[in-house]
Amino acid sequence: MPTPLTHDDPVAIGPYRLIARLGSGGMGTVYVARSAGGRTVALKTMHAAIATDPAARTRFRLEVDAARVIGEQFGARVMDADPLGQTPWLATEYVLGPPLDEAVEAGGPLPEQSVRALGAALCSALGQLHRSDVVHRDLKPSNILLTAYGPKVIDFGIARAIGDDRLTRAGVAVGTPAFMSPEQAIGQEHDAAGDVFALAGVLVYAATGRGPFGHGQAADLLYRVRYAEADLSGVPDALVPGLAQCLAKDPAARPTTAQLAAQLHDSQGEFADHLPRELLADIGRRAADVWRLAPQRLPAPRAEADPTAVTPPPKRGFSRRGFLAAGGALTVTAAAGGGVWWYRGRGTAPAKKEPQQTRNLDALWSYGGKGGMEYDGWGLVAPYHANGSIWLPLNAEFRRLNPSDGSNRELAMNGNWWQAAAANGRLYLLDRDYHGNGNTMVVATWDESQDYVKPTSTRLAAADFGILPNQLLCLSDNVVYVAAGAGKEAEDEGFLPSQTWTLRAADLRTGRTLWTKPLPKRSKKSRRLHFLAAKVVGGRLVTLQEMQEKKPHIVVRDADSGVVLWDAPYDIEDVDSLRSEIAADDKYLYVGGAQLRALRLSDGAQVWATKSGQRYSPPTLTKGVLYAVGEGVGLTAVDVRRGKVLWTEATAEADQAYTAWRPITGSRYAYYKNGLQLRAVSLSTHDTALTYKTTALHFHADTQSGLVLAVDSDYISAYPLK
Repeated sequence: MPTPLTHDDPVAIGPYRLIARLGSGGMGTVYVARSAGGRTVALKTMHAAIATDPAARTRFRLEVDAARVIGEQFGARVMDADPLGQTPWLATEYVLGPPLDEAVEAGGPLPEQSVRALGAALCSALGQLHRSDVVHRDLKPSNILLTAYGPKVIDFGIARAIGDDRLTRAGVAVGTPAFMSPEQAIGQEHDAAGDVFALAGVLVYAATGRGPFGHGQAADLLYRVRYAEADLSGVPDALVPGLAQCLAKDPAARPTTAQLAAQLHDSQGEFADHLPRELLADIGRRAADVWRLAPQRLPAPRAEADPTAVTPPPKRGFSRRGFLAAGGALTVTAAAGGGVWWYRGRGTAPAKKEPQQTRNLDALWSYGGKGGMEYDGWGLVAPYHANGSIWLPLNAEFRRLNPSDGSNRELAMNGNWWQAAAANGRLYLLDRDYHGNGNTMVVATWDESQDYVKPTSTRLAAADFGILPNQLLCLSDNVVYVAAGAGKEAEDEGFLPSQTWTLRAADLRTGRTLWTKPLPKRSKKSRRLHFLAAKVVGGRLVTLQEMQEKKPHIVVRDADSGVVLWDAPYDIEDVDSLRSEIAADDKYLYVGGAQLRALRLSDGAQVWATKSGQRYSPPTLTKGVLYAVGEGVGLTAVDVRRGKVLWTEATAEADQAYTAWRPITGSRYAYYKNGLQLRAVSLSTHDTALTYKTTALHFHADTQSGLVLAVDSDYISAYPLK
């Protein structure tokens, strides 16, 4: 799926002008490009740093040779190539059809007749390779393009001659774990029988929508490929015996491509005759869309921290230089991500100490620099935990952080914190529908097994991706809630009076929009989003919505129909504090402000309220107890049934208690900011057990990683959540 060029992509390569990106990996980048005569091609380049390696150049030359060997019937026709240039490149025809994984994601598993026709055609393609003593070694759904005339196999980056191990280290697994052969998984010889094993995995995916060995971490997949039986549940019964034979652990027990083709199909009829109508329509639409592609380029990201600098410049309050000097921390450059991160030892402290005796500890690690955590006036980034990592949507890029040490890598994805969400351990985001009619958005997710952004079947019509304030509010029970704008994109990335805005609910399983409700227009000068927070609870969609600039309302809707059940203003001093998270159970919504209050979800009626005259932060609900930060008093615990204060933090040092964010709760401590400290207050003794140095403004609980993630305009820092 094409994405815009990045700020540092070249304008042209060889005689071809670049139009868009198709993907980028460890070896190079693939672009959509056009010749001077108007021919559209897919152009693959090698990264400059890798091009200095003679072995890598040899692999690239072999890839060009393998692409020529398979020919234009079963592969993308080679138009031009320069494997010897300073930046090696390969231009092939731009295939007018979707990758198999996108086709299955959008339309569901293929019917049996389609799987049979696909398998037989792929047998012919692999047979063409094998007769030339070449094996593919990386056959997977994303490397198979579906056209009306048959599938085309692409990406021969690790293809090689059978028996030639000069470019492969013994014992090293090379390929995609979910579709490797057992012998390939342990670094042994992968010959034609290995391609047959991978082909069977591809056909299982086509028939069921999942691989035969599931998904997950690479090590788990490699183990299952080597030792576990393939999961063929959901595969049509008539296909099971043949595919099971192809998936035999012993290469000698697998059929040849010719034998498998004879089992699958009788070669009668055209390939298109065996494809679902919806897939043929998608192929036709892509053929028309190729001429609509116009060059688009993302702006340059803000400069990151100088990797040679030992410490960042001070922003406010005590300087980080002073903190580092006091803690004796080691500062290093993150090799994976290009930002700056620190790792500090996890100091221990007694479970109970008075604040003045508690050692002020450093963060476990920090990442960022030079304002990178704030996007203009839209606010500070919100991190998400998905796929075992911490994800930071930073406009022109995503950063994926390792929770253990903050090491990170950049991913070529578009998005902002308000256009992403995490649910069921997966990351979701709004993306452009490059195959739509120009004014549709798609809900996409990160495909861990293939390491790329994959669109779901959920497409939102009359919604323009380029309008910056589009929001992905939340997900619940496979339903996604989105604030979507339609109309012209504002030059200053804000709102326009001509834009129309709607709140929508869509089913991720079917792709169907369940309901659409209008949203009010916004001022052209506004830098505020429509929603501060949203949550589905008790069959209701609870939202904190800005009807007017910094005048939030609680708007509760029926989750099934979108009908507003009630609407009430929310009186709170710091409006951005409402981005904390919504505290609610199946019956009540709990809010802070001039009082702590419990409101009935069904109609908004007040059930109880604390005494007036005491301002509170937004609250956190944990195991039937409501926790909030009281102005001048610190952490406060309240009984949710009666609204009675159970206890208040035992301290006389709460004059700088920070009420502009909710407290974070763990199993032993509750955390909140007081001055330049993050305090860990014991839930049993009610006094401060630990303190950490912080200049952060927003705090997020990463319960899966056991971390409190603290964000200021420059950095995200991690503290232990206990």
